Amino acid sequence: MDITIKTEFIKLDQLLKFAGIVGNGSDAKILIAEEQIVKVNGVTEPRRGRKIYKNDVVTVGDTVINVR
Repeated sequence: MDITIKTEFIKLDQLLKFAGIVGNGSDAKILIAEEQIVKVNGVTEPRRGRKIYKNDVVTVGDTVINVR
């Protein structure tokens, strides 16, 4: 799925909410805490505040989010 952002960056937990992967911030925190589930550009990411920029690729399980 492609997500277009109009700002310089979006935080990982906000992206997961915007993409409909989670319903709220606490769900994002739990999902990100489960290591090996959330990856940014192919690398496991344990920080929910990680800044995601245009052209980054976020993978959550089998779901791929292309940030535009």
